[in-house]
Amino acid sequence: MKFLDDKGIIQNEEGKDPSGSHARKWRLMFSKNGLIYPQVKQKDGNQADLGVIDDITPFGRTFLRADTYPAVQEMFLRAMSVEQFPLPDGKHFFSPLRWMLAIMLELERRTGTSEISRIEFALWGHTTNPSYDLMSVVDSILDLRERRSHAPAKRSFDKQEIAKRGENYSKKSDNFLDYSDMNMRYLRISGVLQRKGRGLTIVPSKHLLAEKLAKPDASAEPLMEQYKLLCGGAPLPTDDLPVAKALLEDLIQQMKDRHIVFDISDLPLTTPTEINIARQRLENILSQTDEIRYASEQCNQWQEISDYMSLLIKGGGKLVYDEDNAIEVPKDETPAYLEWTLWRAALAVDHLVNKPYEVRGFRLDSDFLPVSAAGGGKGDLYCEFEDFTILTEVTMSTSSRQEAMEGEPVRRHVSDAVLRYDKPVYGLFIAIRIDTNTAETFRHGVWYAKDDVKQSLNIIPLSLEQFQRFFVAMFSSNRATPDSLKDLLISCGEGRETMEAPTWKQCIEHLIAEKCTCFLA
Repeated sequence: MKFLDDKGIIQNEEGKDPSGSHARKWRLMFSKNGLIYPQVKQKDGNQADLGVIDDITPFGRTFLRADTYPAVQEMFLRAMSVEQFPLPDGKHFFSPLRWMLAIMLELERRTGTSEISRIEFALWGHTTNPSYDLMSVVDSILDLRERRSHAPAKRSFDKQEIAKRGENYSKKSDNFLDYSDMNMRYLRISGVLQRKGRGLTIVPSKHLLAEKLAKPDASAEPLMEQYKLLCGGAPLPTDDLPVAKALLEDLIQQMKDRHIVFDISDLPLTTPTEINIARQRLENILSQTDEIRYASEQCNQWQEISDYMSLLIKGGGKLVYDEDNAIEVPKDETPAYLEWTLWRAALAVDHLVNKPYEVRGFRLDSDFLPVSAAGGGKGDLYCEFEDFTILTEVTMSTSSRQEAMEGEPVRRHVSDAVLRYDKPVYGLFIAIRIDTNTAETFRHGVWYAKDDVKQSLNIIPLSLEQFQRFFVAMFSSNRATPDSLKDLLISCGEGRETMEAPTWKQCIEHLIAEKCTCFLA
């Protein structure tokens, strides 16, 4: 736990978790996913027959070599396909992912869509298993859906349904909603499921794979055999040649139906591995196409983007619009969400000449949510417009160490961009709060490039609240253009050499207030 805290992976406040429950949860997830050898109970077999408890497994070492997000998703999919969760009888085991896919495919057979809402998942998804009859579970979901559609007050209706369902549920009724969002998130890591409102749906390009994985009944195989499968790397239907071919052909047809151009004529298609490589290339093209469409929608999402900024300013949290719509910034993931929110803001302004996936350095999941913050070595967001480029750097750091952490890399990244682009480059540095020492470093904006070539860099530091005000004013007045952003950065940079850092910060605040007033006048 101390190691995770030191590395910034968790934020363990002093004295808040003296028992180390964080560490136990991480250890549990490592073993449940087959990355380390789980502890074998005496009734299930001998530990020596599996491996030394907590040692990294062969599958764990394969996981370490997964260097792309689709590869990581496939690792989780393999782990989640293993039937290692016990039924109440203690003799049979099941995979929650396979069970949920069976439910959703039966829903699709009856209704035409695999979508399952949050309350349906809470009451009849993650709190059921193959000891229930599949058809009865789907009957219950559809009955709930029908009655809820006529309920005048959805929240009151949901509370009553939770209380009623809790009467026949062996665990705490709080579990229904307390764990539903987390469990849906686990399932989405597989890459087979994605968000639909606050619920789930099957990813269209993975539909055939979902059909192959779905399983409504449990396994009678001993748990030790499942552990061996898990730790060695569980097989997937895509490892089988006919299935790999069928999945590729299905994806090709989907892309033709959507008139998406592709070419895999240079790839051999003899073995399952070769066929899966071709499929992954097409999935990447499909993902990029969907991202371009997502980008085009952002100008209509500016209010939600602003709401995300408000959550980030507060350090994370959730905003519920209604029973079926909410946004959330997990407190442990604020750095990734800050980059993602500013990326969406840039897409909303529009007129970018580079592709949306070329702007960002961080990874997205199939719902276009951030997986992690961008890696080091380059800037966070490269927003290239027709006549200029804005390199945006962001940080959640607010302490006096902000300058030490950001002063050198931000100037270096902007310097590299100046040399790279044959057009003016403006640096935009955004933090929750701008430390005065950081402002002083950017006020000078001096950097010596190769061969001691002196550069005067234009880097403007704004607090997220300042940028939010300007962003909202632009869109509220229908004046959200790249030139409006450029004019702000130029105005904020004028005369900075003659000011002290505190004065420059005050000047920037005055200019933002002035421009917002002009927009809304």
